[in-house]
Amino acid sequence: MTWQPNRLEAERLEKTRELEALDIDTFPARVERTHTAAQAVAMYEALEPEDSEAAEAIEVTVAGRVRRVNIKGKISFIHVEDESGRVQLLLRVNDMDEDVYLLVRDKLIDTDDFVQASGTMMRTKAGEVSVLVHEFKLIAKSLSPLPVIKQAKQDDGTVVEYGEFTDVESRYRQRYADLAVNRQVREVFRKRSQMIAALRRFFDGEGMLEVETPILQPIYGGAAARPFVTHHNQLDQDLYLRISFELYLKRLLVGGYDAVYEIGRDFRNEGVSFKHNPEFTQLEFYKAYIDYTGVMDIVERMLRYVVQQVTGGTVVEWQDHRIDFGPPFQRIRLRDAIEHGSGIDYMAYRDAQSLEGAIRGIGDKVEPGQTWGKLVDHLLSKYVEPKLIQPAFVLDYPRDISPFAKRVTYDEFHVERFEMFMGGMEMGNAFTELNDPRDQEQRFLDMASLYASDDDEAAPLDEDYLRAMRYGMPPNGGFGMGVDRLAMLLTNQRSIRDVLLFPHLRTEIVKAQAEDAN
Repeated sequence: MTWQPNRLEAERLEKTRELEALDIDTFPARVERTHTAAQAVAMYEALEPEDSEAAEAIEVTVAGRVRRVNIKGKISFIHVEDESGRVQLLLRVNDMDEDVYLLVRDKLIDTDDFVQASGTMMRTKAGEVSVLVHEFKLIAKSLSPLPVIKQAKQDDGTVVEYGEFTDVESRYRQRYADLAVNRQVREVFRKRSQMIAALRRFFDGEGMLEVETPILQPIYGGAAARPFVTHHNQLDQDLYLRISFELYLKRLLVGGYDAVYEIGRDFRNEGVSFKHNPEFTQLEFYKAYIDYTGVMDIVERMLRYVVQQVTGGTVVEWQDHRIDFGPPFQRIRLRDAIEHGSGIDYMAYRDAQSLEGAIRGIGDKVEPGQTWGKLVDHLLSKYVEPKLIQPAFVLDYPRDISPFAKRVTYDEFHVERFEMFMGGMEMGNAFTELNDPRDQEQRFLDMASLYASDDDEAAPLDEDYLRAMRYGMPPNGGFGMGVDRLAMLLTNQRSIRDVLLFPHLRTEIVKAQAEDAN
């Protein structure tokens, strides 16, 4: 379907044609910016107290999007914005080409257009640092006006936004427009970028090697999730988008690296929620010669470092809570946490049927036919996870839901695994990694017998991974964390969609069909 301009867009198209009839290039290929808006203002303000004449001799060429236009006959004021901020342009017909000034006076230059302006710095009578413009040109015409968001201050001091672009899904769908009109949204993603840079600095400082592993994999593994399936035409081979980096990263420990990490995309063909998106960013690291207690120490230091780098302190405001990364993180065994939260000691019910009965006995409804391990995980998710607001490590998980972890020393039912929680969400997962290929092969076989082939928890047997292990894998500890969820905490965003530039959405056609059906 070709673009059908609305009334405002038709007006802008007509203005574009008028400009082009005047032999003005509405989308020129070259820009000659010498300073950002912030640099221009800062240069003037730094010199003005010492030498105002020299300050007013500073020559700059700035460029940006027009945010406001105030035309007053032979004088006009235009606010332009780039990523660094805004600066005011003062245009006077006597200081520039009159024909160019008339383009502004006759409103052929619109709000949202991109312009370039050259001139000298000054401060207006109203006290605003500005550029006294000598040369001015259009560098990109805006054919569609950006959405308008208005604000109203309430009696209690809060600010309510309203207007044509406050629908959340519209903002996700048109993120480019959302960023253009919402500075606070741009700040969220700036913080996200700072967070990822801080993660890299931390792991580089730890002497770990950043690597890249395959996204398209012949066998998926390393997590309990349903994969996306694709097909390579020339090879006539089905492939999977990875659900985890784990098995490839641990192959590298076999290859001789002591510690590796990766930050990248994983893909899981499962439901969406405020904390789930089919495509998400994951951090994983694996380090030889440590166990899961060593992993905990690294993770605690890593999080404290990243929070300080992004926020300047150790306390993060999260919804109605203050999460403090300064004190030592809480460490509690899973069995104790579940018994404290639900009243059920799951080890008193060693088969799925009896544990399901105990859960129903406390008035909880669960889907029948689940494995024992899944029922334990249900108790964790419902009775423990929502209460873990401050950073906490929950330790020692059932063996049958942890196929890559070594057994604990005190019984045969648990393994050395922890999950990290904060803000009422699971944030990370770690093991003392299994490195006995015979035990690992049996775990794969046990999982195959426990779960149906189409179950999300099923872990396919990866013979190449077992072959790598048979060459000898050093004792090691590993960790994986959802980077998006950490971004949610550090930017105080309740939904994962608010920290993904382009979250997954139903196509507009499918969405419209669903609405019609209802």
